[in-house]
Amino acid sequence: MQVIPWYRLGLYEKAMPPQLSFVEMMKSTHLAQFDFIELSVDETDQRLSRLDWSLPERDRLCHDMELTGIRLETMCLSGHRKYPLGSPDASTRQRGLEIMEKAIDLSIDLGIRIIQLAGYDTYYDPSDDSTRQWFAENLQKSVNLASQAGVILAFETMETPFMNTVGKAMAYVERIQSPYLQVYPDSGNLTNAALSDGHDVFSDLASGRGHLAALHLKETVPGKFREIPYGTGHVDFARIIQNALDLGVRRFTSEFWYLGESNWQDNLRAASQFLRAHFLQST
Repeated sequence: MQVIPWYRLGLYEKAMPPQLSFVEMMKSTHLAQFDFIELSVDETDQRLSRLDWSLPERDRLCHDMELTGIRLETMCLSGHRKYPLGSPDASTRQRGLEIMEKAIDLSIDLGIRIIQLAGYDTYYDPSDDSTRQWFAENLQKSVNLASQAGVILAFETMETPFMNTVGKAMAYVERIQSPYLQVYPDSGNLTNAALSDGHDVFSDLASGRGHLAALHLKETVPGKFREIPYGTGHVDFARIIQNALDLGVRRFTSEFWYLGESNWQDNLRAASQFLRAHFLQST
């Protein structure tokens, strides 16, 4: 009888050099003992253009996934930072909705299960009652599209006060009331948010019980939210992982960045070993 793994650990695409082909990324992911890749669709033109991949390009990528055994199972959709759903500019909001619709279509074709949404009403403009209202209205439209497609949208907890906790994300989950809108927290962002206002990170995580689709495992230090090597920051990975497992989370993604290192493949393996050691402690 086949033994079913009790959790899956994916790798954020940006942990690898951007010039790699997808086949090369998939092979590197497998060698480092990660289970899947999280595709990045950020605010750059290069990555936003992925939403316009042709059917042959999508078919080729599906073939590559079958060939290597490593799939693109989640998408980090951070392109809404440039084109937020709550932007004060109507054309920007419309572009944000177009990005959402295309991201859902791409997910259908590639078999992506979860789209992680950036928890911003607006990013480069001030947040106010109007931006929050536009965000809520366009979020509802987005969830309607996702529910038709059977694709889960899940909020990332961010580095800005608008949605830096699970509790704040849950306010929108409870408002929309759809199984296709959930929460995909970020361990580093949660830890920094708890430090800034004094709340308990584990009580906050528990407030999402039953609505946690996945979890980003990212290291941070106070005031800095990215590019911190595992084990050198202040995230309590042992407790984060144990609490997440107790809450029913079974899908995790290792989030870190390639910074031009020549030994990047060693860094992939080290990250996998670091995180999997904490999972072993939780058995």
